[in-house]
Amino acid sequence: MNTLTFSRLGLAVMAGVVCAVAAMAAETAPRPAAESESKTHRLGSDDLLEVKVFRQPDLETRVRVADDGTVMLPLLGSLVVAGKTIAQTRGMIHDLLAKDYLANPQVTVSVLEYGKSLFTVLGEVQKPGSYEIPPDQSYHLLQAIAVAGGYTRLGAPGRVTVQRVQGGQKQVYRLDAGAMAKNPNVSLFMILPGDTITVGEKLF
Repeated sequence: MNTLTFSRLGLAVMAGVVCAVAAMAAETAPRPAAESESKTHRLGSDDLLEVKVFRQPDLETRVRVADDGTVMLPLLGSLVVAGKTIAQTRGMIHDLLAKDYLANPQVTVSVLEYGKSLFTVLGEVQKPGSYEIPPDQSYHLLQAIAVAGGYTRLGAPGRVTVQRVQGGQKQVYRLDAGAMAKNPNVSLFMILPGDTITVGEKLF
Protein backbone atom coordinates (compact mmCIF):
# COMPACT_ATOMS: atom_id res chain seq x y z
CA MET A 1 0.00 0.00 0.00
CA ASN A 2 1.60 3.28 -1.11
CA THR A 3 1.70 6.65 0.63
CA LEU A 4 -1.19 7.99 -1.46
CA THR A 5 -3.42 5.09 -0.41
CA PHE A 6 -2.58 5.67 3.28
CA SER A 7 -3.41 9.35 2.87
CA ARG A 8 -6.78 8.58 1.31
CA LEU A 9 -7.50 6.04 4.06
CA GLY A 10 -6.60 8.60 6.70
CA LEU A 11 -8.88 11.22 5.13
CA ALA A 12 -11.72 8.71 4.96
CA VAL A 13 -11.33 7.86 8.66
CA MET A 14 -11.21 11.54 9.62
CA ALA A 15 -14.31 12.24 7.55
CA GLY A 16 -16.10 9.40 9.30
CA VAL A 17 -15.15 10.76 12.71
CA VAL A 18 -16.33 14.26 11.77
CA CYS A 19 -19.67 12.89 10.54
CA ALA A 20 -20.11 10.86 13.72
CA VAL A 21 -19.37 13.86 15.94
CA ALA A 22 -21.76 16.02 13.91
CA ALA A 23 -24.48 13.41 14.22
CA MET A 24 -23.99 13.20 17.99
CA ALA A 25 -24.14 16.98 18.28
CA ALA A 26 -27.35 17.07 16.25
CA GLU A 27 -28.92 14.46 18.53
CA THR A 28 -27.96 16.22 21.75
CA ALA A 29 -28.54 19.83 20.68
CA PRO A 30 -31.79 21.29 22.05
CA ARG A 31 -34.47 21.85 19.47
CA PRO A 32 -35.60 25.42 18.82
CA ALA A 33 -38.55 26.45 20.95
CA ALA A 34 -40.74 26.77 17.85
CA GLU A 35 -40.27 23.06 17.13
CA SER A 36 -40.60 21.76 20.68
CA GLU A 37 -43.54 23.93 21.67
CA SER A 38 -46.67 22.15 22.85
CA LYS A 39 -49.51 22.08 20.36
CA THR A 40 -52.10 21.88 23.13
CA HIS A 41 -50.79 24.57 25.50
CA ARG A 42 -53.10 27.54 25.74
CA LEU A 43 -51.37 30.78 26.55
CA GLY A 44 -51.94 32.31 29.95
CA SER A 45 -50.75 35.14 32.14
CA ASP A 46 -47.02 35.30 32.82
CA ASP A 47 -46.06 33.21 29.76
CA LEU A 48 -42.99 34.80 28.14
CA LEU A 49 -43.32 34.90 24.36
CA GLU A 50 -40.85 35.60 21.58
CA VAL A 51 -42.38 36.92 18.37
CA LYS A 52 -40.36 37.18 15.16
CA VAL A 53 -41.21 38.23 11.62
CA PHE A 54 -38.83 37.11 8.87
CA ARG A 55 -36.63 39.96 7.61
CA GLN A 56 -38.40 42.43 9.93
CA PRO A 57 -36.04 42.88 12.90
CA ASP A 58 -37.98 45.92 14.12
CA LEU A 59 -40.96 43.67 14.79
CA GLU A 60 -39.05 41.14 16.87
CA THR A 61 -40.04 41.28 20.52
CA ARG A 62 -40.11 39.37 23.77
CA VAL A 63 -43.20 40.02 25.81
CA ARG A 64 -44.90 38.51 28.85
CA VAL A 65 -48.63 37.88 28.83
CA ALA A 66 -50.30 40.32 31.21
CA ASP A 67 -52.83 39.36 33.89
CA ASP A 68 -55.67 40.42 31.58
CA GLY A 69 -54.44 38.00 28.90
CA THR A 70 -53.00 40.61 26.54
CA VAL A 71 -49.59 41.32 24.98
CA MET A 72 -48.31 44.55 23.48
CA LEU A 73 -46.73 44.11 20.03
CA PRO A 74 -45.02 46.56 17.66
CA LEU A 75 -47.43 48.02 15.06
CA LEU A 76 -50.35 45.95 16.35
CA GLY A 77 -50.63 47.26 19.90
CA SER A 78 -52.55 45.27 22.51
CA LEU A 79 -53.79 41.80 21.51
CA VAL A 80 -55.68 39.22 23.55
CA VAL A 81 -53.77 35.92 23.41
CA ALA A 82 -54.91 34.17 26.61
CA GLY A 83 -56.67 30.93 25.81
CA LYS A 84 -55.17 30.67 22.34
CA THR A 85 -52.67 28.05 21.21
CA ILE A 86 -49.31 28.98 19.71
CA ALA A 87 -50.66 28.22 16.23
CA GLN A 88 -53.76 30.37 16.77
CA THR A 89 -51.65 33.26 18.06
CA ARG A 90 -49.26 32.98 15.13
CA GLY A 91 -52.18 32.98 12.70
CA MET A 92 -53.78 36.03 14.32
CA ILE A 93 -50.56 38.04 14.15
CA HIS A 94 -49.99 36.96 10.55
CA ASP A 95 -53.48 38.03 9.49
CA LEU A 96 -53.27 41.42 11.21
CA LEU A 97 -49.87 42.20 9.68
CA ALA A 98 -50.97 41.00 6.24
CA LYS A 99 -54.11 43.12 6.40
CA ASP A 100 -52.46 46.50 6.87
CA TYR A 101 -48.67 46.25 6.83
CA LEU A 102 -46.86 43.37 5.09
CA ALA A 103 -47.36 41.03 2.16
CA ASN A 104 -47.34 37.41 3.33
CA PRO A 105 -45.45 37.94 6.62
CA GLN A 106 -43.64 34.88 7.96
CA VAL A 107 -44.36 34.88 11.69
CA THR A 108 -42.94 32.62 14.38
CA VAL A 109 -44.13 32.57 18.00
CA SER A 110 -42.32 30.67 20.74
CA VAL A 111 -42.86 30.28 24.48
CA LEU A 112 -39.56 31.03 26.24
CA GLU A 113 -40.95 30.58 29.74
CA TYR A 114 -44.23 29.11 30.91
CA GLY A 115 -46.07 30.98 33.61
CA LYS A 116 -48.09 29.02 36.14
CA SER A 117 -51.48 28.35 34.59
CA LEU A 118 -53.86 28.20 37.56
CA PHE A 119 -57.60 27.77 37.82
CA THR A 120 -59.74 27.78 40.96
CA VAL A 121 -62.65 25.52 41.90
CA LEU A 122 -65.02 26.65 44.65
CA GLY A 123 -68.39 25.67 46.06
CA GLU A 124 -69.71 22.13 46.40
CA VAL A 125 -66.61 20.10 45.52
CA GLN A 126 -64.59 17.79 47.72
CA LYS A 127 -61.31 19.73 47.52
CA PRO A 128 -61.90 23.40 46.72
CA GLY A 129 -58.76 25.36 45.86
CA SER A 130 -56.43 26.40 43.06
CA TYR A 131 -54.89 23.92 40.64
CA GLU A 132 -52.23 24.14 37.96
CA ILE A 133 -52.67 23.22 34.30
CA PRO A 134 -49.41 21.62 33.09
CA PRO A 135 -47.86 23.34 30.03
CA ASP A 136 -48.48 20.32 27.79
CA GLN A 137 -52.11 19.77 28.79
CA SER A 138 -55.50 21.41 28.65
CA TYR A 139 -58.52 20.81 30.89
CA HIS A 140 -62.21 20.99 30.16
CA LEU A 141 -64.83 21.70 32.82
CA LEU A 142 -65.50 18.07 33.77
CA GLN A 143 -61.79 17.38 34.21
CA ALA A 144 -61.35 20.50 36.34
CA ILE A 145 -64.17 19.42 38.66
CA ALA A 146 -62.67 15.93 38.85
CA VAL A 147 -59.28 17.37 39.82
CA ALA A 148 -61.04 19.09 42.73
CA GLY A 149 -62.32 15.71 43.95
CA GLY A 150 -65.73 15.79 42.30
CA TYR A 151 -69.03 16.94 43.74
CA THR A 152 -70.12 16.83 47.35
CA ARG A 153 -73.49 15.25 48.08
CA LEU A 154 -74.99 18.74 47.84
CA GLY A 155 -73.24 19.57 44.58
CA ALA A 156 -75.46 20.47 41.63
CA PRO A 157 -73.84 19.66 38.27
CA GLY A 158 -76.51 21.74 36.55
CA ARG A 159 -75.59 24.88 38.51
CA VAL A 160 -71.97 25.60 37.60
CA THR A 161 -70.58 29.04 36.82
CA VAL A 162 -67.21 30.00 35.37
CA GLN A 163 -65.86 33.51 35.86
CA ARG A 164 -63.20 34.68 33.42
CA VAL A 165 -61.36 37.92 32.70
CA GLN A 166 -60.29 38.50 29.09
CA GLY A 167 -59.06 41.76 27.64
CA GLY A 168 -59.93 43.48 30.90
CA GLN A 169 -63.57 42.35 30.67
CA LYS A 170 -65.17 40.06 33.23
CA GLN A 171 -67.33 37.29 31.80
CA VAL A 172 -69.59 34.85 33.60
CA TYR A 173 -70.69 31.56 32.02
CA ARG A 174 -73.57 29.55 33.48
CA LEU A 175 -73.10 25.91 32.57
CA ASP A 176 -74.75 22.51 32.98
CA ALA A 177 -71.89 20.12 33.70
CA GLY A 178 -74.39 17.30 34.15
CA ALA A 179 -75.59 17.64 30.56
CA MET A 180 -72.00 17.70 29.34
CA ALA A 181 -71.29 14.44 31.15
CA LYS A 182 -74.40 12.67 29.85
CA ASN A 183 -74.59 13.90 26.26
CA PRO A 184 -71.54 13.36 24.01
CA ASN A 185 -73.00 15.84 21.52
CA VAL A 186 -72.76 18.73 23.99
CA SER A 187 -69.58 20.74 23.50
CA LEU A 188 -67.13 20.54 26.38
CA PHE A 189 -66.22 23.87 27.96
CA MET A 190 -62.45 24.42 27.95
CA ILE A 191 -60.88 25.94 31.06
CA LEU A 192 -58.44 28.83 30.70
CA PRO A 193 -55.76 30.00 33.15
CA GLY A 194 -57.30 32.35 35.71
CA ASP A 195 -60.79 30.85 35.51
CA THR A 196 -62.82 30.50 38.71
CA ILE A 197 -65.29 27.62 38.69
CA THR A 198 -68.08 27.57 41.26
CA VAL A 199 -70.32 24.55 41.79
CA GLY A 200 -73.68 25.49 43.31
CA GLU A 201 -75.92 23.59 45.72
CA LYS A 202 -78.83 21.39 44.81
CA LEU A 203 -82.25 22.98 45.18
CA PHE A 204 -84.55 20.89 47.38
